[in-house]
Amino acid sequence: MPAVADGTGAAGPDGGYALGVDVGGTFTDVVLAGPTGQVAVAKTLSTHDDPTEGILTGVGQALAAAGVAPGEVTRFVHATTLATNLILERKGTRVAHVATAGFRSMLPLGRYARVEEDRFDTFFDPPSPPIPAADCFEVPERVSARGEVLLPLDEEAVRGVAATIRERGITAVSVALLHSYADDRHERRVAEILRTELPAGSTVVTSSQVWPELREYERSTTTLMSAYVGPIMVRYLTGLQARLAESGIAVTVQVMESGGGVMSAELAGRRAVATIESGPAAGVLAARATGLAAGHADVLSFDMGGTTAKASVIRGGEPAITTEFHVGGKGSFGGRRAGTGVPIKTPAIDLAEVGAGGGSVAWVDEGGALRVGPHSAGSQPGPACYGLGGSEPTVTDANLVLGYLDPDHFAGGTMSLSRDLAEKAVDDRVAGPLGVSREQAAQAVHDIANAAMGAAFRVVTVQRGLDPRGFAVVASGGAGPMHAARVAEAFDIGTVIIPPSCGVGSAVGLLGTDLSTDRLTTRLRHEDALDPAELDAVFAELATAAADDLGVELASADTKVLRSVDVRLAGQAHELTVDLPGERWTPETLGALKEAFGRRYKESYGIAAHGAVELVSYRVRVTRVVPKVPLGRRPGEGAGSGPVGHRPVWFAEYAGYRDVPVHDRDTLRATGAVPGPLIVADEESTVVVPPSWTARVDDAFDVVLTRSPEDRS
Repeated sequence: MPAVADGTGAAGPDGGYALGVDVGGTFTDVVLAGPTGQVAVAKTLSTHDDPTEGILTGVGQALAAAGVAPGEVTRFVHATTLATNLILERKGTRVAHVATAGFRSMLPLGRYARVEEDRFDTFFDPPSPPIPAADCFEVPERVSARGEVLLPLDEEAVRGVAATIRERGITAVSVALLHSYADDRHERRVAEILRTELPAGSTVVTSSQVWPELREYERSTTTLMSAYVGPIMVRYLTGLQARLAESGIAVTVQVMESGGGVMSAELAGRRAVATIESGPAAGVLAARATGLAAGHADVLSFDMGGTTAKASVIRGGEPAITTEFHVGGKGSFGGRRAGTGVPIKTPAIDLAEVGAGGGSVAWVDEGGALRVGPHSAGSQPGPACYGLGGSEPTVTDANLVLGYLDPDHFAGGTMSLSRDLAEKAVDDRVAGPLGVSREQAAQAVHDIANAAMGAAFRVVTVQRGLDPRGFAVVASGGAGPMHAARVAEAFDIGTVIIPPSCGVGSAVGLLGTDLSTDRLTTRLRHEDALDPAELDAVFAELATAAADDLGVELASADTKVLRSVDVRLAGQAHELTVDLPGERWTPETLGALKEAFGRRYKESYGIAAHGAVELVSYRVRVTRVVPKVPLGRRPGEGAGSGPVGHRPVWFAEYAGYRDVPVHDRDTLRATGAVPGPLIVADEESTVVVPPSWTARVDDAFDVVLTRSPEDRS
């Protein structure tokens, strides 16, 4: 096996190349970039039984198209939905959970809020807990919230629990003891005994290792899910790295984490929960870079793929970060309600997500109403028009019927679509049952998908007190540019930006990331009892631990440290995270921190914060800035002007088909601004420019859609 590079290099003097690979629910996207920028893109159907197969196929296609040898690749960055799918589909490793005596039933009892249709269901059954009661154990011990040992750990009881776990054949254990965030000595000792008593190779995960923060339920579910998906993640990443090495790509795989950085495959295996929002986070980072390059620091990221659509807000050039989210929860309009799903405590880019993608299935319910999603046809069998055995109509089938898609040049020309199969599916499953024409049915499917995506926009803007009219929309994903203008219209947004390679936006975003990881600890302190030396020591300890995770030196010029604190009004129960000014605690720090907290409090709750504050948790994010290849695709040479063709496209304004020009980016750039309606054909996506919108290509090769004020509401 060839030597493995450390993976932190990029396009250096040796002319190295970087690969960004995003595995989605329908497609696996690959972007290859080199010393002069992006050189090749591949889009292939995801292989769910073994995602590695789809990755290797896409990587091989990209390398072949660029004429690049595998050995020239010096960086490989990967986004994966593996952790999310394991939790949603309940296909993770069987886990035993160990808690403090008296708290054995906390996880089996769970927490569930009756929302949406559940509120009216008189036969409602709550979902099954994340772990059965039989696999939960308890050990006598007790530590106070101040870190005082109230009851010593009963080590013989721990050995008894280990024997039972071993007899049941369970090889993954999560340990979350009460108040271990204040003192983890008991938790560490439990883990030591379990590792000694259980078979070699068993996985033991502790809450103090994963996320040592107060609130035992969320801390326990996060630890449980890390043990649940960790072993499978380790096997998957180990296998992927081995297969890449066999093909000649001998680099360390880096994995996108939910908060916007990347980590080594080894660290991702130990903290698998940090990868749950892996792919969507990369798309937001790509949207951020696109917005800043186009002069828009405030943008709404809109990423619509084959299975879901995601929306996120970027203000002042920075994406919103949350420290808690729910996997598999229910909720309205793309949001996830607390008390549904599995709560995960780890930094993640704040997203709203809806089950409306190109593969979302359209269906008529028992009441005769047309519905779209959340079920998706995925990649197997896929939309009816794929010709792979699917018969249910999807958003992609509707868009093909409307003329938005070119059936002979789909997914970069790697697939052809069957219009006949799409029309049959729409006729049989939608138009016929509703008693409307084929085109009206397809338009209705398109409109309902737009409404679902608009609901996700509403979650991240209006519901959080933001006026969306001041934002630009950055659209990506294979289906996003077909829907972006219509979704923007609903919010009176006048600018939509579609970056180059928009259909593989998340894969592009991967190549613009740095290595990073987070550490935190909880130490509840009233503002009158703050010890500057203690606080500096806490942050120094966290920074050192995070740097060790990344294998970097804190003193290095390419290492950055971001410190933040969770602050609340004294006597309140919930906190807001505020960046800590300066590198050390000074007499001025508390005043600056309270001022920043006051601004966040007013933004969040609409009222001013008055009174003393408490510091609750302390957070450090360590980032190693790595060399990167230039991103983005550039115009071709010698491109002519004017459309490359025409085709009939259905628009609601005309209630019929209209023969419209079809441009590509190169010809549109040479032509200048062109009023809609028109189509812009891209290698990985299709841009639909409705009437009342104008399209042009800017200096960064973005397609920019604008709508004049008189055409806006």
